[in-house]
Amino acid sequence: MPGKSNPTRVAEKSTRRRIPKWALHTNDAASNGQYYLRSIGRALDVLNCFDGKAPLALKEIGKSTSLPESTLFRVLLTLEKHGYLCQAMDGTYQLAPKLRFGWLVDQANALRDKVRPELQRLAQRFNETASMAYLYDDRIHVLDSIETFHEIRMSNRIGRVLPPHCSALGKAITAFQDRALAEQIVEIYGLSRRTEHTIVDRARLFEEFAEIHRTGIAADREESVLGGICISAAIRPAGKPVVAAISLSTPIVRMTPEREEQTRKAVFEAALRAGEL
Repeated sequence: MPGKSNPTRVAEKSTRRRIPKWALHTNDAASNGQYYLRSIGRALDVLNCFDGKAPLALKEIGKSTSLPESTLFRVLLTLEKHGYLCQAMDGTYQLAPKLRFGWLVDQANALRDKVRPELQRLAQRFNETASMAYLYDDRIHVLDSIETFHEIRMSNRIGRVLPPHCSALGKAITAFQDRALAEQIVEIYGLSRRTEHTIVDRARLFEEFAEIHRTGIAADREESVLGGICISAAIRPAGKPVVAAISLSTPIVRMTPEREEQTRKAVFEAALRAGEL
């Protein structure tokens, strides 16, 4: 009707935003650096030097970025002031927790996607639950899990924090850390007794870690849950720290000595392949 506006058209008109003329040429301008902020670019170059694990000295960062030392020092100071870097007593720098955790999540998810086919092969071959865990600083979480369709089965909830002393995945990862970090992982979680089979003696636990480090295989025999058995192997990439492991879990009633030997071999070989990805 005359004199009345269309509500839909009014709503559409009210949400329109005028695009500045300079923004229409942003892509062209980016190619010749017209709108590129060198200061931000330098800061991002510095952040990209870090791998989320090892701290870096000023000279190491300078070698990677080719920035003059005076410029680099100002960039580092600015990033530290705004909480993106932390400086240790020895003068080295490390990513702040808010960035390091994001880096860890990205790395974990990338590894999960690469390793998933190995989990699928294990789950299909044995028709049991195959899982993967990842070390986030000093806590071990379930990162991925493919469950069997058996009515009676072992389950693994993604995101669950795993005990380092009574889960096969937790043992496999902790066994390959240096002593200080292994002690920290165990201390944070504690040595609580889950079943009558749980290892709660620290000395005995670290003896088992040494054996796991030697053989590459960890096991949970009703130590976490009565009636369950889990076999795990750490993923060991050449020249890099161990941060992940894979496993196969089954009710103990379906595990025979022959099947356990097959499981140990299959899990170990799958972890070896995953370490080469």
